[in-house]
Amino acid sequence: MHNRGWKSIYCVTKRDAFRGTAPINLTDRLHQVLRWATGSVEIFFSRNNALLASSKMKVLQRIAYLNVGIYPFTSVFLIVYCFLPALSLFSGQFIVQTLNVTFLVYLLIITVTLCMLAVLEVKWAGIELEEWWRNEQFWLIGGTSAHLAAVFQGLLKVVAGVEISFTLTSKSAGDDEDDEFADLYLVKWTSLMIPPITIMMVNLIAIAVGFSRTIYSVIPQWSRLLGGVFFSFWVLAHLYPFAKGLMGRRGRTPTIVFVWSGLIAIIISLLWVAINPPAGTNQIGGSFQFP
Repeated sequence: MHNRGWKSIYCVTKRDAFRGTAPINLTDRLHQVLRWATGSVEIFFSRNNALLASSKMKVLQRIAYLNVGIYPFTSVFLIVYCFLPALSLFSGQFIVQTLNVTFLVYLLIITVTLCMLAVLEVKWAGIELEEWWRNEQFWLIGGTSAHLAAVFQGLLKVVAGVEISFTLTSKSAGDDEDDEFADLYLVKWTSLMIPPITIMMVNLIAIAVGFSRTIYSVIPQWSRLLGGVFFSFWVLAHLYPFAKGLMGRRGRTPTIVFVWSGLIAIIISLLWVAINPPAGTNQIGGSFQFP
């Protein structure tokens, strides 16, 4: 309609003009986001792409529609971002060679800019900071799962002509009359969970590997370890609701599962150090000293 010259206004009513239901469990939510993202990819590859719009569409409208069409493609860069801290810990090399003044100033500018954007979004949307943080967390969860799948599905449809079939999401309250949020605890397996789970496991194992390498090094490089661990924990903090959603109801996951996971991570980290020992050593060991 905007492409044909129609004008529109942004109207916010005191009372909600429309209300609807939405899925509350993790699996159905990911499927819903997948449908939205796939629609955006289809628009991007169609003749309704904002880049091909007529001169009747204004510049800001063109930018807004272009953002709607390309946001699923940011999942590729998001995946790289989530794996970079782990690769840094595995290789023993920090993301940058040296923490010079230029890099620290650049990092400070980016951090302050992100904080200002967060404050602007909170003020504009009229929400609490915690709600904004929850939205940021699910943005990363959806970006590393549903958005990435939408890009592949869109490319398959354009290149190979493969039609896309969707899974209908359940929006009912469930059969448990005693629990209003019974569906919240349902965990149904879907392939969309594979990328976030892989990211969590790789980062956890990388932290264990980096810690083991630093301890058994002749000259421990604690600054590199802390830098890599900080960014890995930042990724894991965003994925915390996803991990919590996988566990379902509280207390359903036995404690022994977490013990086994920790033991496996430690064994893999020690095996990595044994196969690829730190420079200057031929075996696991060496003097241990704090910086």
